[in-house]
Amino acid sequence: MYELKKYKEFTYDIYEIIDNEKGSWLKVVPERGGIIIGFGVNGEEILFLNQETLANPEKNIRGGIPILFPISGQLENGEYEWKGTTYQMKNHGVARNDPWDVIETKAEDAKASMTLLYKSNHVTKKAFPFDFQLRFTYTLQGKTLTIGQEYQNKSQTDMPIYAGFHPYFQTTSKNIFYQTDAKTYLDYNDMVEKKIEGSLDLTEKKESFALIDAVKNEISFELPDRGKTITMTYGKEFTYIVLWTEKDRDFLCVEPWMAKTGELNRKEELVMIKPGETLTTFITMTVE
Repeated sequence: MYELKKYKEFTYDIYEIIDNEKGSWLKVVPERGGIIIGFGVNGEEILFLNQETLANPEKNIRGGIPILFPISGQLENGEYEWKGTTYQMKNHGVARNDPWDVIETKAEDAKASMTLLYKSNHVTKKAFPFDFQLRFTYTLQGKTLTIGQEYQNKSQTDMPIYAGFHPYFQTTSKNIFYQTDAKTYLDYNDMVEKKIEGSLDLTEKKESFALIDAVKNEISFELPDRGKTITMTYGKEFTYIVLWTEKDRDFLCVEPWMAKTGELNRKEELVMIKPGETLTTFITMTVE
C-alpha cells in the first residue's frame, strides 16, 4: 500500500511517496526546480544530497535529480544567438531553480505518482524567448522510478530544446563498468574521442565523459560499495549519457542528455518542437 505525505523541511514543502511494504520512497521539492531529492529502495537511500545546498536558495542543489531544461550543460560565455538576438542563459537552463506546481497526486494499489507543472514566464523569456509548458509525472512502483515528461511548445515558432537529467548516485566508487552498447566516449578533459575498454575511471577527472554512440536506450551499472545495480531506460530523444563526479565527494552522476553541451551554440542536433505540439518521453531507474 502506498502512502502520500506532505511536510516542511528547510522551509520547503516536501512531497513524499512511500511504499511501506517494500521499503521504497520518493521525495520531491517542487519549490526548488521540481527536484527529486530522495529515492530509496529496500530501506536504503540511493541518491546523494548535499543538505547545505538544498537549504540555501541562492545555491544550485548538489544532489538528487535536477531537471535540465531547455539545455543540458554550458554555453560558450554563458550565451547564445537565436534569430539575430543574443541571450544569456545559466548552466543547465531555466527550470532547475524555479518553483513548480503540484497539480495531481495519486495512490493506487500497485503504484503512486505526483504530477508537476512548470510554465514559461517573463523571467524565463529573457533567457529563452519561447512560451512553453512542462508537465512531469514522477511514479514510484516498487524498485522503479519513472519520470514521464511532456514538453509543450506554446509559441508561434519552432522551439529548440535539448533537455536532460542530472542524477547523483550515492557511492564512493568512481571506477565503474557500464553495461551499454556504446563503443566510444568523448573525454571532456582533453576533448579526445576514445574507445570504451573495460571500466571508465573518473577518480582523478575534473571534467565529464560523454558516451556518444549508443544505439540501445538502456544503461546498467553496479555501485560496488553499495551492492546495488542501477538500470536506466529512456526515450530515443536522449542520445547521450554523461558521466561526472567531483573529487572527494561521494557521488557519481549518470546523466541522460538529448545533445552534447553547447548545442545552442552549434545548432547541429537540436530537438525542435513545432508550434502547439508536445514532445512526450520518459526515463526509468530500477534498483536491484
